[in-house]
Amino acid sequence: MQYIVEALTDKYLLYQDQVINFTNNIPEFQIFFNDHVTNDFNILFRSLPFDRSYYAYGVPGSFYGRLFPSRSIHFAHSSSGINWLSKIPKELVDEKSPAWNKGLIHYVGASNVEVVNAYFAQFEKDMEIFFNVRAEEIVQGGMIVLITAFSGYIRLLKFFGSSLMDLANEGKLDESLVDSFNLPLYYPSPQDMTKVVRKNGLFSIERMELINIKSNLVDEADAKTLMMSLRSSIEGIIINHFGSKIGEEACARTILKSEEISEWMKVNYEKPSILFVALKRK
Repeated sequence: MQYIVEALTDKYLLYQDQVINFTNNIPEFQIFFNDHVTNDFNILFRSLPFDRSYYAYGVPGSFYGRLFPSRSIHFAHSSSGINWLSKIPKELVDEKSPAWNKGLIHYVGASNVEVVNAYFAQFEKDMEIFFNVRAEEIVQGGMIVLITAFSGYIRLLKFFGSSLMDLANEGKLDESLVDSFNLPLYYPSPQDMTKVVRKNGLFSIERMELINIKSNLVDEADAKTLMMSLRSSIEGIIINHFGSKIGEEACARTILKSEEISEWMKVNYEKPSILFVALKRK
């Protein structure tokens, strides 16, 4: 948020220098941090820089619903948020459904196109709601900037799924528990985002690009660090479904696969891993 405020301030000062007799003061900024009601906002507030150049507020609630008054927001930003679905498509855990995702915890590695289609259909529904409520809150000409991981990154999720199946094959876990579990994560492609934005029709695409965050993190130690970071975001969901003992063992086993993960990283680390999208309210 500090970077965004600094960029806006620099833009304002540049405009001020270019326009004769423009003497308006730099505007003040209000920043609203949003998360689910279970988030500990006290930790957020304690981590804010003391010398910040904005006023900070916490707003609890799902961003798939209204959060702010009409026409009250000028700029909205979500980083690694829209990839979380509001719910798992029920057909993924229905044995009679063509989209039954048996033995897998995600669409990564699924040979069944119906699984991918079910995930995208839910993403499409969620983004329609997301754009509709944001369109109510954002002023005309206001911006939304979205950042989310791209498909290369999600290949790492298969390592967690294989750890769970290892436990099932060893008799430590009932395979039906794996069959009834799917991660509520969808990582859109540029084509996916273009489709949902155009279908909604309330925002224009100002910029969209795939970004490669260059990194030298390719050895085995770095693989452990990367998987521990990913673990922190999904461990809670895994434990809620499988219980703490199985969940923690599956996560620990995944980190032990660091050599295999490192080999994957060496092949993929130069590929684009982030999708950047800038939208403007029509």
